[in-house]
Amino acid sequence: MEYKYARRMSYVTASEIRELLKLTEQPEVILFAGGLPAPELFPIEEIKAANNYVLDHNGEHALQYATTEGYQPLREWIAARMNAQLGTSFCHENILITHGSQQALDLSGKVFLDEGDVVLCESPTYLAAISAFKAYGCSFAEVPTDDSGMIISELEKVLKENPTAKLIYVVPDFQNPTGRTWSLKRRQQLAEISAKYNVAVVEDNPYGELRYEGEFLPSIKSFDRTGNVLCTGTFSKIFCPGYRIGWIAGEKEVIRKYVLVKQGVDLQCNTIAQMVISAYLEKYDIDAHIDKIREVYRKRRDTAIEAIHRAFPSDIKFTRPEGGLFLWIELNEKTDTVKLLEKCLEHNVAFVPGNSFFPNTKKRNTLRINFSNMPEDKISDGIMRMGKALKEFTE
Repeated sequence: MEYKYARRMSYVTASEIRELLKLTEQPEVILFAGGLPAPELFPIEEIKAANNYVLDHNGEHALQYATTEGYQPLREWIAARMNAQLGTSFCHENILITHGSQQALDLSGKVFLDEGDVVLCESPTYLAAISAFKAYGCSFAEVPTDDSGMIISELEKVLKENPTAKLIYVVPDFQNPTGRTWSLKRRQQLAEISAKYNVAVVEDNPYGELRYEGEFLPSIKSFDRTGNVLCTGTFSKIFCPGYRIGWIAGEKEVIRKYVLVKQGVDLQCNTIAQMVISAYLEKYDIDAHIDKIREVYRKRRDTAIEAIHRAFPSDIKFTRPEGGLFLWIELNEKTDTVKLLEKCLEHNVAFVPGNSFFPNTKKRNTLRINFSNMPEDKISDGIMRMGKALKEFTE
């Protein structure tokens, strides 16, 4: 049968490295390609106890349909946490539970984007955000960045060039893929620019709790005086990703729009997963758990940086993130990292070439490394393998 697909399917394309990365499923491959948390840090016994508690005390509710907005005690906890840590002023009515923060991005496309609209983003930006928004037929305008985030003068220039822009998408804390963090001044300036040009901002914050050094910074939303800024968050990086529970937060009026479009997608998120997470938060110390994660990931980050210094040539550039899961490397301009990946796979090590993180321009000499998922000995070994492959590739 010849199917008559929707036009939007022409906007969704497979990655050029997809087939190569299938090889990473082999157990001997040291994998720096994904954004995976360390599974040995999942609080399995505590989750088991919380799950049993929920089923024993409220099983009929946990296994039943529930509201689209999500489990109210969990939404209340999220609002209080954001207010305390990010400087927001939310209540539970400002929070919609989503299937991971990724669904929040897809719903943002449904709420804001028509075919032909323009989304402004950091250059580079999160690959799956490109995919989520692109499905709605939008185009992208990349805004140059530096170590302090989006360059605001460049942002204003791009906004003037795109007066009908609908959305600005940013990851201000330990950005994916670069690991960079926005300065306080840039956060304030973005909120002001958003109000000046009346453009909505999606502030994606999956990694904000994973700070290993330096001071926590308030969210862009905390400087929002017009209600233009929405925030996403997730339990995937501080608890476990398998439950697929995240959220989007914003003004009540716009969250009601998100609720409407979510009802047409999946009605609601997993009831028991929300209740188990809520029970865990009530019975256990999530901050102690996050401290444990931070300590492990800080050591893994330091191991990766030390190994890069030993294994790579001195003319490369790379980031030293204060938190999060990723390092960003820029090689000699003549080095194509898609082709370098093929050579690295011969040495059983994998990363993500950086060109996929640019919706328009393609900087083929860049790559992203994840350091959270592998133990320190494999991080050292894997980066030494990459250095050896790079030497062979450039000879």
